[in-house]
Amino acid sequence: MNTCPSPTRSGPLCGLKVLEFAGIGPGPFCGMLLADMGAEVTLLERAGGTFASQLFGGGRKAVANRGKKSICIDLKNPEIRPLVLRMIAETDVLLEGFRPGVMERLGFGPEICLQANPRLVYGRMTGWGQSGPLAARAGHDANYAALAGMLDSGRRHGGAPWAPPTLVGDMGGGGLLLAWGIACALIEAQKSGQGQVIDAAMCEGAALLGHGLFNLEALGEWQGQCAIDSSAPFYDVYACADGLWLSVCPLEPQFYVSFLARLQLTEDPDFQGAQYDTARWPRMKARLTTLFASQPRTHWEDLFADTDDCVWPVLTMAEARQHPHHQARASFIELAGVAQPAPAPRLSRTPAQVQEAPPVLGEHTVERLQALGLTAAEIERLVALGAVSLMRST
Repeated sequence: MNTCPSPTRSGPLCGLKVLEFAGIGPGPFCGMLLADMGAEVTLLERAGGTFASQLFGGGRKAVANRGKKSICIDLKNPEIRPLVLRMIAETDVLLEGFRPGVMERLGFGPEICLQANPRLVYGRMTGWGQSGPLAARAGHDANYAALAGMLDSGRRHGGAPWAPPTLVGDMGGGGLLLAWGIACALIEAQKSGQGQVIDAAMCEGAALLGHGLFNLEALGEWQGQCAIDSSAPFYDVYACADGLWLSVCPLEPQFYVSFLARLQLTEDPDFQGAQYDTARWPRMKARLTTLFASQPRTHWEDLFADTDDCVWPVLTMAEARQHPHHQARASFIELAGVAQPAPAPRLSRTPAQVQEAPPVLGEHTVERLQALGLTAAEIERLVALGAVSLMRST
């Protein structure tokens, strides 16, 4: 990794070069995390865009592409392969999220790329992993969470399995775990001088995120007997009179005692006895359901303000951006007209920042090809052959 070559770029990964083969979901998220931390991420995109660009909008609106450079390129064109291999020879990290075997068929498999650059960290993001009976099968976030045992764990007690969309498999178990693997491999490469391949499977990452649930299952404290599976009245969400919701989570005894006192339930017969007496939970939950439904959310927000009773409103994304805590910490930003989370986590000396707005498709094609030493005539020839495309508006 080189020292940071750009006075406009900052962060702990400044100087790190990343080549990202455009994909959907966790791969772009991983690239965004690296770019936020200062890495120079070059995005290889095809002319028609990806399913992700069609689903989420491409160009300046593509949040996951913030801070990246875009080259519009036809990876199947024989004129392109030597150019991409030259890019790979100069990069530190490669990201790809195709099904197993696709990169090999394109001529950019790990063996060839590591020959071109022995220090390369080659990050592979798939749903099921590079091997195993499901490796070649299609899937999406909820599928990976389902086979990891995590979708079932997300059900409300007695209800249908459910998990927040794309968070468990794609982003947490996928992109975030891939970024962690890349960080580890980069540190190891500094010692050994050798790169390696990272096989990041969303199904395995989702299971890893749920390590504590496997712990509870082993203790016999899961499904119907657990404080955090929505069985307990003191760890659930409740509807208010205005149809809005509260998250109610006074798990610890001291918070629970304060919670009951504030609701004037300390002497109520339904709340007598031990907090973790599961036989009493259904009656307790029924009482709390009726109570919270008697007043609008603002009433309960005011009642529990400035307490540690662990009662907080369930906010919409728009409400979250306006919350005083997030406002004070500037937790959200607006870029190219799109409200979005700010980079995280916060580093004290070399903080992350959004380096620039997401690129328009092919915005940096000429810039990147010139950096490889191609002349204007050579670039024009590639355009005429359909091997590359120049910037176009969204």
